[in-house]
Amino acid sequence: MSVGTSSAPGAQRTARPPASRPGDLAELGIDPDQLPDGLVVADEHGRVICFNAAAVRITAVPAERALGQRLETALPLEDLEGRRWWQLTDPYGGLAIRVGQPERNLLLPGGREVLVSARYVRTRPTGPVRRVVVTLRDTEARRRTERSHAELIATVAHELRSPLTSVKGFTATLLAKWERFTDDQKRLMLETVDADADRVTRLIAELLDISRIDSGRLEVRRQPVDIGAAVGRHIQAYVAAGQPADRFLLRVQQPLPDLWADPDKIDQVLSNLLENAVRHGEGTVTIDITPSASPREREDAGTSVTVSDEGPGIPEESMNRVFTRFWRGSKRGGTGLGLYIVKGIVEAHGGTITVGRAPGGGAEFRFTLPVGAPAYLA
Repeated sequence: MSVGTSSAPGAQRTARPPASRPGDLAELGIDPDQLPDGLVVADEHGRVICFNAAAVRITAVPAERALGQRLETALPLEDLEGRRWWQLTDPYGGLAIRVGQPERNLLLPGGREVLVSARYVRTRPTGPVRRVVVTLRDTEARRRTERSHAELIATVAHELRSPLTSVKGFTATLLAKWERFTDDQKRLMLETVDADADRVTRLIAELLDISRIDSGRLEVRRQPVDIGAAVGRHIQAYVAAGQPADRFLLRVQQPLPDLWADPDKIDQVLSNLLENAVRHGEGTVTIDITPSASPREREDAGTSVTVSDEGPGIPEESMNRVFTRFWRGSKRGGTGLGLYIVKGIVEAHGGTITVGRAPGGGAEFRFTLPVGAPAYLA
């Protein structure tokens, strides 16, 4: 970054003249106050000549008070062991080959943590430092990410503990006392072990999906999908498991465009949405499949699937959090990861998903997928 020179080196300033802006930013027509991160620039004498709005917000130090002050006075930083950072790094008197300081966590007065990095600007290699450019970032976003990771670990540990305890208990009992149990008792224990193993497998699959979604590596293998038939299979499975057939209403508006999608992942989306409607909703579960405009630009055809129920629905104040990690409505069990994964799968297909209130008063989830034929068929 090149930095503009001031008219009087080392002179204190109480306002921010145009000359105090880094030259590249001024040439681009960008005011330092427009930058999202804090920017602090000191001249060759160590006096602050730029203190942007983000730096004011992060440090709570008015720009008028910081401009013209010594860098260590305007921005008193300490490391996590309580040592003064400017004395440790000595930007003006340290090694002449040093070009800056990597980002690290430092403390402002009062103990507030910030992420700080510095760049030393020289007119020639190993020459004297002409400018020290410091960037400041709030750590709140990083703390939120760390909290989310901690919550994920805690949730996974909790969800794994119960089925693994059951599996261990039943297998240990069977091994120790096999001859004491009847065949029916053994079958019941093994069926319980099998169900708990399926639960662990599903949780691991969810974790892998989250990892792929977060890293942008969720692969979509497109094939022709009959979405009506896919919904019908899920309904038949619920009826076979004991749900009354008249609880489900499937309406398909023909003709539907040919849909190319990943059938396994679309089954996962349908499974989550129907399970939510059956388990947490009431009354009739209605599934409407209709042709619609594609959510993608320059594409005309898409398919929409709407799943609604007649239960109490989702409170208005919670609707903007439904697709976030760990969201669980009142009285909801599970990991709270299902709808987060659903949104990731739909968006990986180039689609959109929304939540609202159904005509019958319950929850209504609607996702729209583009036709999405593979490029080699275009």
